[in-house]
Amino acid sequence: MTPTPPPEAAPPATPTLGTMRERYGPRYRWYLLLSVMVGVMASIMSSTIVNVAIPGMSHHFSLGQERAQWVSSGFMVSMTVSMLTTPWLLSRYGYRRTYAGTMVLLLAGGIGGGLANDFSLVLLARVAEGLAAGVVQPIPAIIILRAFEPHEQGRASGIFGMGVVLAPAIGPSIGGVLVDLFGWRSIFFMVVPFCLASLWLAYKFLPTTAPGGVAATRGNGLDWRGLALGTVGTLCLLNGLVELRGDSPLQAGLLLGGAVLAFAGFVWWQRRLAASGGEPLMNLGLFQYRQFAMGSVVAFIYGTALFGSTYLLPVYMQVGLQLSASHVGTILLPAGIVLAVTIAGVGRLADRQPTWMLVSIGLALLAASFALMMVLRLDSALWLLVAFAIIGRIGLGFILPSLNLGSMRPLAKPLIPQGASAINFLRMLGGAAGVSLCAIVLEWRLAAHGDSLANAATSPARLAAFDEVFAMLAGLCALAICAAWQLRRPAQ
Repeated sequence: MTPTPPPEAAPPATPTLGTMRERYGPRYRWYLLLSVMVGVMASIMSSTIVNVAIPGMSHHFSLGQERAQWVSSGFMVSMTVSMLTTPWLLSRYGYRRTYAGTMVLLLAGGIGGGLANDFSLVLLARVAEGLAAGVVQPIPAIIILRAFEPHEQGRASGIFGMGVVLAPAIGPSIGGVLVDLFGWRSIFFMVVPFCLASLWLAYKFLPTTAPGGVAATRGNGLDWRGLALGTVGTLCLLNGLVELRGDSPLQAGLLLGGAVLAFAGFVWWQRRLAASGGEPLMNLGLFQYRQFAMGSVVAFIYGTALFGSTYLLPVYMQVGLQLSASHVGTILLPAGIVLAVTIAGVGRLADRQPTWMLVSIGLALLAASFALMMVLRLDSALWLLVAFAIIGRIGLGFILPSLNLGSMRPLAKPLIPQGASAINFLRMLGGAAGVSLCAIVLEWRLAAHGDSLANAATSPARLAAFDEVFAMLAGLCALAICAAWQLRRPAQ
């Protein structure tokens, strides 16, 4: 008699969302959030910390200001546009492969940039890092709205936001020390340990499934035409705003006109693709939800004010108030710590209080912070500057955990990945425009007052020009409050 062969061992279960929950129990959702949090911190750190290395890099490669600026601009453009691809990548490859792929790309960018001996390779490394950062940043919002119950989503947003805010707060300080000790190349290598840790966490805790727990499928191909139109529109917008600061109004007008045409073509193509049964890069049906549409307006204006003020405040302190660079870092550090603490506290409030109210409070505090900057003079006490900066950061702490929740909770669950991608794209587009907008208005008002940043000594006219830019930012935040009120749920 032929002996019966021993039974074969059962193949290991595919690490889907369900099997992961069974393996790790109720705490699994927090492990999942922690896993993506490490990668997002690495991507945000790579975006902010490189500014510390630009002087050393410019000297090494003998770069002019315009070429050196592309180290930041190339990252910003690639990050902004790649956010639109996140929903497609998740549905095609699932959480694990998408996230691990972005971390490998970020790792390659860090190592490649650190070893590069040609500026073109450095720029290519920055573009690779930007692509990775853009894909990974919408993922946490998708996980929070998918894996957490409604009464836990605010707390999860607060904890995640606190960790993410600490990355840009401490990154430049550590980066400055590394540059002094090891040179500008060390800035690129700084992301390597974070990427390795995030890859280990990804293969331990991230499921292979797509959002919603369904299996990743091939589906439709990526909307390359929409991606090309979005990229052209973003490049034309940013370069057109930069040219407005120069002596080429015709070139600036042509670029800004190209941006309008490219974005109009993008919207037309998305509508046509959706009507023909395709899979558009941005589902314009999202904007039929009033709360999401108003949240997108808030996100764009908020990005403009946040990134614009990030550029304006250090310039104001050094050029307007004649403070040293070390003073600037010391003044902004308490505000960064207060921001991290505020986000954690407001996250818990977002589970119990209406998100529209928290966003409105945050925008009002941010507007008040900009308005209060207008009362400062050369003989003002430094503690006033610290206090006004803290008021603004408390406002940011109210907005950050609440805006995504208030905008995306009404969405149908299949639309959540598209919503997270679209709102992040609009926020970053506003942020990219905000830096140029503040610089343009500042130079315009300085010229109107008969002053310029090239003058060594400050003057009342220079402070008046800065005050007018702060007034513009306060007005933008007040305008955003009108949209934030529309985040209220419609009466049943």
